[in-house]
Amino acid sequence: MWDDAFPSFLIGLREGLEAGLIVSILVATLVRGDAKARLPHVWTGVLAAIAMSMSFGAILTFTAANLSTSAQEAFGGTLSVIAVAFVTAMVFWMRRSARNLSGEIREKVTAALAMGGGMLILTSFLAVGREGLETALFLWTTARAAGESGGPLTGAAIGLVLAAGLCWGLYRRVLRINLSRFFTVTGAVLIVIAAGVLGYGLRDLQEGGVIAGKTAYAFDLSAHIDAGSWYATLLQGVLNLTPAMTWLQVLGYGCYLAVVMTLFVRGVRKPAAAPVPAPAPEPVPAPARETAAAPVPEPEPAPVREPAARRRPVWLLPAAVVAVPALVAGLIVAFGDAKPAGAQTVAVSPTECGKGFTAPKPGRQTFQMRNTGGKASEVYLINPATNAVYGEIEGLAPGTTRDLVATVGSGDYAWRCVPTSGKAVTSASVRVSGGGTSQAVLPLAAAELQPPLTAYRAYVTAGLTTLSGQTDRLTADLTAGDLGKARADWLTAHDTYSSLGAAYGTFADYDARINGRKDGLPGGEKDPAFTGFHRIEYGLWHGGSAASLKPLAVKLGADVAGLRKAFPTQDFDPSDLPLRSHEILENTLQFELTGDTDEGSGTNLATADANLAGTRELLSVLRPLITERAPHELPTVDADIARFQGLLDAAHKGAAWTPVGSLDPRTRAKIDGAAGQLLEDLAPIPDLLEIRKSA
Repeated sequence: MWDDAFPSFLIGLREGLEAGLIVSILVATLVRGDAKARLPHVWTGVLAAIAMSMSFGAILTFTAANLSTSAQEAFGGTLSVIAVAFVTAMVFWMRRSARNLSGEIREKVTAALAMGGGMLILTSFLAVGREGLETALFLWTTARAAGESGGPLTGAAIGLVLAAGLCWGLYRRVLRINLSRFFTVTGAVLIVIAAGVLGYGLRDLQEGGVIAGKTAYAFDLSAHIDAGSWYATLLQGVLNLTPAMTWLQVLGYGCYLAVVMTLFVRGVRKPAAAPVPAPAPEPVPAPARETAAAPVPEPEPAPVREPAARRRPVWLLPAAVVAVPALVAGLIVAFGDAKPAGAQTVAVSPTECGKGFTAPKPGRQTFQMRNTGGKASEVYLINPATNAVYGEIEGLAPGTTRDLVATVGSGDYAWRCVPTSGKAVTSASVRVSGGGTSQAVLPLAAAELQPPLTAYRAYVTAGLTTLSGQTDRLTADLTAGDLGKARADWLTAHDTYSSLGAAYGTFADYDARINGRKDGLPGGEKDPAFTGFHRIEYGLWHGGSAASLKPLAVKLGADVAGLRKAFPTQDFDPSDLPLRSHEILENTLQFELTGDTDEGSGTNLATADANLAGTRELLSVLRPLITERAPHELPTVDADIARFQGLLDAAHKGAAWTPVGSLDPRTRAKIDGAAGQLLEDLAPIPDLLEIRKSA
């Protein structure tokens, strides 16, 4: 997000400062000229410019959304090129005018004052409006390049707020800025950013079919560079450099950067011409003193009072300048084609599933799914031969319409409608040709999760048997008064329990008694409800006696025995298995790697190691299903696990584990980073193995 925010922050700061400087000098000139009554004219013009800019942004957003895929690409590419032209012109204008900006604006203000309030409104409107339109256009193109709007909007907002603060400081004569140096530095940075926007725009024009060569790549490093890595994301967000770029992109990027930067740098190095002094005015001879008496001027006739005009409400003009652009934008959006170009309305019901479906064009398509039946239904766009799912809608209520967006490639497509408590109905299939391949998810039936669930149940059952014996040894240690051996056996037993993480949801109340924490308990570590491993841990490492801890160990053993007996009859939802592949290590990152669950033993990394072992076991029983649906996922996950395991092993010396709080910052950052990367790569598995009724 923040890498996408930087270019927008810079454009918001520059454009906001440019418009803010103009407004601040307008206001300062009026205040110094004792013309405060004209200030509402300035703010009216500013308000109108802001309303126009926001309306322009809305039109860009909603009209682009109503275009077909190729038209969107062509539209975006064209506006990207226009944005680059705007920014380039602005960079050179500011470099040339920064030194004399204040004087030029004062001259315009003086002329505007002489021509009345309407011209003052127009002056402020044009001054701010130009920057507002450029900002809206640049933000729109930046958001399209980033694929999200949060970062660009946040960056622009921060830049505009900072610009407003700087302009207020300038107005109050508290802050002094060398405008020439400021606009020179940021101008050079913006030229680099604009080169990236130009490259992105050219690629859009190629994707839209306006320019040829979309498959003529100058380089394609996709196989060697992870497009989702932080450095690739940073380069793409700030400079619009991607792992694969066409020859046209590279040439456009390089030529623009070489030509424009050269001209910009030459202009900066060129010394400013010395101002030519104005010729001194010739002295005007004093008039001769007249000896005759001066004539007495005749009194001027009294002015004729005209009837006072009816004054309009003061709020009328500001309201109008906001309402008119908003109304125009609303009419453009409303009376435009609200339905995306090429969208099909497809019926969903047990009797009309797929009615209205014709072969779509390749590319990203929007289908309007209308439930014409009497029951809520799930809808799937599938490959009828393999049942692979390209898009889906869950819980489409009767009489409602929702959009389903999917990328269509070459192949066969059909709709599958699954009404609540009803049988699945599949439409006739259509054939699409001329497109590339599109990714689909092979659906999973609940029955397919039964073999992995059976295997995992056997793993947990064996683990509980082992755990029962280990808790018995812990009780024996405390009975014998051997606290040292009790600490070692406590850790062994706790690691065993931690490796059964995927069954935590099934253990229900037993988990709270066996591995509960004191968080939220009114008595803290002394609360009677605080039992199990962590309560014993607290006593073992905080001076508790063997006699005081033995009853806790006996209770722990009884709870483990009760869980061991109850587990075979407990309900284990098969859909929990794919979820736990991600959730076990999510809890590890949240609780263990922060040291939040440490009650004195300093063995959080040992628990993390046990959680990793449980995740590895879970993935082993799910491996056939994952490999069938996404064979590329597991090698990446395996590499992540090996990296995480190596970092944990390095913190383990014999029977001792380095406490999380004692790790040096660099090592701790590596462990957290490895866990985070593993979590990111595990995240798609629950979606891959989601039980779908289309199966």
